[in-house]
Amino acid sequence: MSEAKKAFTHSLNFLEEIIEEDIKSGKLNHNLLTRFPPEPNGYLHMGHASSICLNFGLAKKYNGKTNLRFDDTNPVTEDTEYVESIKNDIKWLGFDWANELYASDYFEQLYEFAVTLIKKGLAYVDDSTADEIAAMKGTPTEPGKKFST
Repeated sequence: MSEAKKAFTHSLNFLEEIIEEDIKSGKLNHNLLTRFPPEPNGYLHMGHASSICLNFGLAKKYNGKTNLRFDDTNPVTEDTEYVESIKNDIKWLGFDWANELYASDYFEQLYEFAVTLIKKGLAYVDDSTADEIAAMKGTPTEPGKKFST
């Protein structure tokens, strides 16, 4: 095999380069853990398949695991039909997940984090109406208005 072909077959993508550096430096001293976080509001498409192969593939290459974490934060558009379809598609691509998680399972914890950040002055609650937010954003020809607390 030519040297050029060897170099090509052994080249790493930028994520693999970062992971390899983290392993060498000791920053990553355990198995890699990735996640695939789909919103269960429709069927998967090619972009999802690419993300699945990337996340599950990296975990497999580095002896790690991937969590399937449904981003079920918009109940109006979500359906168990899509959850089952997503799980079937992942299995069809030849992958399995370590844990099946749902963002809604830890809404209370996320709420507590928000309260803590607000109390520390590191976050705020915006109760502007949709029209007020639209006015603040501006348009392509007019700048937005500065937000005042």
